[in-house]
Amino acid sequence: MKKIVSGLIVTFFLISVGAVFFIWNQFAHSKNSNDPSEVIFEVKTGMSFPYVVRQLRSLGVVNNSSLFSLYAKVKGEAGKMKVGEYALRKDLMPGEVLTIINSGKSIGRDFTVPEGLSIYEIAEMYEEEGFGNQADFMKLVKDQDFIKNLTGQNLESLEGYLFPETYSVTKFTETKALISMMYQRFEKVWTEVEPQTKSSNLSKHQIVTLASIIEKETGAPEERPVISSVFHNRLKLGMRLQTDPTVIYGKADISGRVVINITRADLTTPTRYNTYTIPALPPGPIAAPSKEALLAAVQPAATDYLYFVSKNEGTHTFSKDYAGHLKAVKKFQLDPSAREGKSWRDLKKNRAKTSAEQPAPIEK
Repeated sequence: MKKIVSGLIVTFFLISVGAVFFIWNQFAHSKNSNDPSEVIFEVKTGMSFPYVVRQLRSLGVVNNSSLFSLYAKVKGEAGKMKVGEYALRKDLMPGEVLTIINSGKSIGRDFTVPEGLSIYEIAEMYEEEGFGNQADFMKLVKDQDFIKNLTGQNLESLEGYLFPETYSVTKFTETKALISMMYQRFEKVWTEVEPQTKSSNLSKHQIVTLASIIEKETGAPEERPVISSVFHNRLKLGMRLQTDPTVIYGKADISGRVVINITRADLTTPTRYNTYTIPALPPGPIAAPSKEALLAAVQPAATDYLYFVSKNEGTHTFSKDYAGHLKAVKKFQLDPSAREGKSWRDLKKNRAKTSAEQPAPIEK
């Protein structure tokens, strides 16, 4: 009788162990569900593991809180989660969920900086898209200690040195890290441009400054070298550049924000950047130039052009003398029919050209 009882106990124990093992194995190697939909979940500082499990259960990523917690403890993965923003699918297995929330690898987000934006516009976009604080961004790009440590140069700001590109960041990427990334990308591009600068009599800072103006005035990419030639020709003759984007930037330099519309009074109001009133390049860049604009600044087209006027759809007409310029102004700017229904956006550019589309004032 004792043997029978003992046998039954052993049998029951083995069956129980087998059942537990089966349930455990099924749980560990089964998907939570067949629903592949994605759930964005953020592990924040101070969250406990039990709290996270409960939240994942409520979101449908975990179907059994107790088994999941036990599984994590047995695997030695409980409490190893890292602060981050994670993309989780509802059809993941328990081990896959743990791997993700313990990885510390947050969701990558694209922060795209179009060419031709100023630091004021980049900072505004930075905040609007939820990456950080506009004021913090502006403080850093003008912080002399930070700039010196980052660049090794005594720059007034990082205007022109934050390369326009798409950057992969996370919700937790620090502002300083992003700015450093943008500057390092600029330096990488500059190493590709620098060999073409040997014949230029402009300094690096002046090249970046001129390139930023070319970028702001360019609607059609193929016009960059021609626009560059106009500015080079004017500089050689000691003529004022008379470019509207510098007027806009001069106002932003004072007010701290970009206002696109300018008046004739603005054109005659002196600022450090107003090239209608200063007979030279402004003291620094006014926007983020592309590689193509940097190259155009040191490789201008060979022309005799001294003027250009917008044709209201992104391209320009160029003139060698003032008489030709006045004819172009009359045709494309003073005639309302030449402007009606037209826009530089017809070129389907991905960025906003901020130069004011208005006729240049008559030179004295």
